[in-house]
Amino acid sequence: MSEGPPGERAGESGPGEPPPAGRRSGLRNPERAVRGLGSAVLALEALVLLLAIQPIRVLGGQLSGAAIGLIVGLAVAAVLLAGLMGRRWAWHLGTLLQVVLALGGFLHLSLAALGVIFGLVWAYALHVRRVILG
Repeated sequence: MSEGPPGERAGESGPGEPPPAGRRSGLRNPERAVRGLGSAVLALEALVLLLAIQPIRVLGGQLSGAAIGLIVGLAVAAVLLAGLMGRRWAWHLGTLLQVVLALGGFLHLSLAALGVIFGLVWAYALHVRRVILG
């Protein structure tokens, strides 16, 4: 009833050997996990952007109409991109979204701070994507 040494059973590798080509990460569906991560980051970003409008107005002074429009536009774009994370180009647009948010610092300094924070989170998500998917 022996199934053979550890390296010969289907889907297993011995100590010190790289995993089989089809299973790099050990996740059942690595593509789905990565899509979920990207979607979660963008959904959280959209929520934070929308919830940040009032505290910024109260604590940080005046928000111009352009700044509020940028915040709402970026939140809508983030929600739309969260639903499109299965497409390769959506990751590039997600990166562009982070850059635009950081450049929003020209309208209000708090937008630059949010841009840096979410830019770092997005960079980590890209790193995880690269590690898991190769």
